[in-house]
Amino acid sequence: MRNPLSEKIVTIPPSGIRKFFDIASEMKDAVSLGVGEPDFDTPWHIREEGIYSLEKGRTFYTANAGLRDLRVEIHNYLKRRCGLDYDPDKETLVTVGGSEAIDIAMRAMLDPGDEVLVPQPSFVSYVPCTILAGGVAVPIALEEKDQFRLTPEKLLEKITPRTKILVMPFPNNPTGAIMTRPELEQIAEIVKEHDLFVLSDEIYSELTYGGADHVSIASLPGMKERTVLINGFSKAFAMTGWRLGYACAPEIILKQMLKIHQFAIMCAPTTSQFAAIDAMKNSDGDVDRMRESYDQRRRYLLHAFEEMGLECFEPLGAFYAFPSIRRFGMTSDEFAVRLLKEEKVAVVPGTAFGDSGEGYLRISYAYSLKSLKEALGRMERFVRKLDNR
Repeated sequence: MRNPLSEKIVTIPPSGIRKFFDIASEMKDAVSLGVGEPDFDTPWHIREEGIYSLEKGRTFYTANAGLRDLRVEIHNYLKRRCGLDYDPDKETLVTVGGSEAIDIAMRAMLDPGDEVLVPQPSFVSYVPCTILAGGVAVPIALEEKDQFRLTPEKLLEKITPRTKILVMPFPNNPTGAIMTRPELEQIAEIVKEHDLFVLSDEIYSELTYGGADHVSIASLPGMKERTVLINGFSKAFAMTGWRLGYACAPEIILKQMLKIHQFAIMCAPTTSQFAAIDAMKNSDGDVDRMRESYDQRRRYLLHAFEEMGLECFEPLGAFYAFPSIRRFGMTSDEFAVRLLKEEKVAVVPGTAFGDSGEGYLRISYAYSLKSLKEALGRMERFVRKLDNR
């Protein structure tokens, strides 16, 4: 019998995020800090709009690009929040989560052998999506000494004549790093000088702290025409299960993304789209309240790390911390396995997000303070045991 599988697919490893969560889900009394999912319910007024759409029988396909009313609200939202102006008809596409948008952007833009620069540590999908699209993923190792930000020097080191796309994963999963406007301006000049395109994943754009406002690289001079902006509703609006995202891009790129979306997906879930219209219009207060709660948890987490002697750069975005465990002489995977087995706390090894994550753990604070206190108490006991071995 012939091998039924694609060699390309077989060589791609499964997501490192799910491994420890799946083990913990079957372990009695385990506490997981591993999954990047808000613990908040979707705000009621958003759910209510979804329910109302079902009651009205709005259960049919929408336009491939998504409900026009939703695309208009995305336009309004980005203009109000980021100073961006995207045409709802030609430059906006509603997708099944931000992950689909990443996938179809890569497939629409890459030819075999084109290189994609992927700053790491970063979200697990960028490299596999590059490979699936026939491209070559080129990691850029970010460092704690630079606050896990992309520097001009690191970018210039990796650019070759085959480089086509730069992924900008900020605010960052897993480190919580952000990029300031002056830093983005330096990167933008290099992008323009070398005629590159940017895939800017801004799914955590609403979740920044310490007075740091999110800046989209697409808002900088000369960058909108070079940028595919990815965002969605999962993180800021606590709508993970609704599976809804969007992409905004120059018409020449979006037209081809839409073609792939037509053949592979048809359209994003109709009920979710109606709910998302309400989210775009009426959820600023909800987002602010959730962000304040995340910030409280963030500060609690950093204090707890300090108390147990774990070094941790201060994250200013998303809802993750990335503490260093290098002083224990274990790999990230070894530390995470022992923590799970001995104290029943699930975290994600930094290497799930690229080789440069070795020596770190990703810990999500998208959990209640009660869960965080329990998990961190167990983690402190584990660290004390390692210190006294």
